[in-house]
Amino acid sequence: MLKSKYILFVVFLLSAVAVSAQKAERNYIRKGNRLFNDSIFVDAEVNYRKALEVNPKSTVSMYNLGNTLSQQQKFQDAMEQYVSASNIEKDKMKLAHIYHNMGVLLQAGKDYAKAVDAYKMSLRNNPTDDETRYNLALAQKMLKDQQQNQQNQDQNQDQNKDQQKQDQNKDKQNDQKQDEKKDQQQPPKSEKQNNQMSKENAEQLLNSVMQDEKDVQDKVKKQQKVMQGGRLEKDW
Repeated sequence: MLKSKYILFVVFLLSAVAVSAQKAERNYIRKGNRLFNDSIFVDAEVNYRKALEVNPKSTVSMYNLGNTLSQQQKFQDAMEQYVSASNIEKDKMKLAHIYHNMGVLLQAGKDYAKAVDAYKMSLRNNPTDDETRYNLALAQKMLKDQQQNQQNQDQNQDQNKDQQKQDQNKDKQNDQKQDEKKDQQQPPKSEKQNNQMSKENAEQLLNSVMQDEKDVQDKVKKQQKVMQGGRLEKDW
């Protein structure tokens, strides 16, 4: 009997604690909502975080905290809250809101491909949301424009690379032509030396030939003298 009473007391105590925690969570969320509506986002953030301390699985607190962080330009932190809420929440309407806001953040960050996916997830959970449908169409158009611009940039870069390569080849050819022209106009030093030595050799050779020619003439004169001085005998 005493054991049963003890169990009932523990159950009652736990229920009271749970009710108290739920009440505290609701109070923090309500206070945070009032501050959010008054654009006092820092204080609103504090209250939503307190609500999460009471109930770490509160998707409402996560979603509202994400909105507050977004208003403070803390987009990465806001996205983390939305992702955490989407992993826990089961209600379709709430999921639609979560994915819609994820899409808005992604679109603002120009991540249009992921924004499109987020809007599609939102519409799967709430197909009648015209605002999300409009955002989806806009994100799809911006994604198409982004892809086209990227393609044009890639083509321009390729063309610029080809042009630069052609210019480099032209410069190289011009340099080669200039070098060849210089070589023709100004022979190498070794070649000049060879020319000078050839001239000296030619003079030496000429002197040698002249000397040889003089020797030959002298020999011819001697022979003529000899021939002229002797008797000519005919062999007949």
